[in-house]
Amino acid sequence: MKLAIVTAYPPSKVTLNEYAYHLVRQFRQKENITEIVLLTDKTEGEKDIAFTEDGCKITIKECWEFNSYTNIINVTKAINATAPDAVLFNLQFMKFGDKKIAAALGLMLPMVCKLKKIPNIVLLHNILEKVDLGSAGFTNNKFMQKVYGLIGTTLTRLILQADTVAVTMQKYVDILESKYNAKNVKFIPHGTFEIPDEPQYDIPKSPMQIMTFGKFGTYKKVEGMIEAVEKVRKSTGLDLEVVIAGTDNPNVPGYLAKVQENYKHVPQVRFTGYVEESEVPTIFNESAVVVFPYTSTTGSSGVLHQAGSFGKAVVMPDLGDLALLVTHEGYKGEFFEPTSVDSLAIAIERIVTNDDYRIELSKANYEAATAYPMSKIADIYLDTFQAIMMDSDAAEMKVAKEAIA
Repeated sequence: MKLAIVTAYPPSKVTLNEYAYHLVRQFRQKENITEIVLLTDKTEGEKDIAFTEDGCKITIKECWEFNSYTNIINVTKAINATAPDAVLFNLQFMKFGDKKIAAALGLMLPMVCKLKKIPNIVLLHNILEKVDLGSAGFTNNKFMQKVYGLIGTTLTRLILQADTVAVTMQKYVDILESKYNAKNVKFIPHGTFEIPDEPQYDIPKSPMQIMTFGKFGTYKKVEGMIEAVEKVRKSTGLDLEVVIAGTDNPNVPGYLAKVQENYKHVPQVRFTGYVEESEVPTIFNESAVVVFPYTSTTGSSGVLHQAGSFGKAVVMPDLGDLALLVTHEGYKGEFFEPTSVDSLAIAIERIVTNDDYRIELSKANYEAATAYPMSKIADIYLDTFQAIMMDSDAAEMKVAKEAIA
């Protein structure tokens, strides 16, 4: 199979590029894939395909840009030129841009593949029915939220024209089937990027690192975390360092620079900037606790799966999809009230002052993460493509028989 993947890809700063990296790494080792064609966004640096494992050929075509109105044309041309056997779209609603028209045009691409009879799957990481539009940086205006809701419903119907829409939470399947009467939605777990050998659970303690990882400024904000760690320092006397690993959300440029300026009086607060894939293990392994300073959620959390794979204790807000992941996939952590610094401080303190408890949480999360390695997720996608192709062949045979009759 010659598989095309439409996605952002490292060193891209567009969301979901890390997920694509790890999925590609697994796909290229599968015997029934002869070539992977990456239909990616344009970046200044070279695409990161220097995998250590052997695998199939990888072809890169940089054919789209964030907020470009011509993405639908350029990606379609790239699909025509490369002639893949199947196409996988790695999407969320703002994948192709944060401008409404640019985003909408890009999300029409699965329908284009359907019309061209190319087997296709959309991996949809979030659904608008479960996104807090204010917290996620869309709009706080109630009227505009209704407008976005109508637009989102239309775009969802377009996406559902794909052969299969894969979502990372069973709850999303239920919503799409109920609201849209969809028959082609499938739950495929998010999966865990790396499954290292089980860690020793030892951590550096001078200082003890309290880390958060992601793109910040919308529903992920770090001020409360900094203030909470200050409180824990005062109450325990522990040597704690705040590590903020990642970049601004594209909707809030300059957010972290402003935070850094506003909290420059607070000691031991480190901003790493963009974290290269090769540096991710170090960031996690050196951390005592991974904090999720979220005010809402927009889908299954890749960071939680990463934290689990490295055997880390976590502190999470008790809301939405994170709480569901804990219930359904076996992750464990300390919960806090999303808007309460005191609640966050208490949650952090419970872990950093009790090493046995930290290790208990770490082991539980490692066990949860190992249940769905990305190699297994890649197999599920390949099985799904195979089923689509078999259905297509059966349909063509039926048409041919009817024509003969």
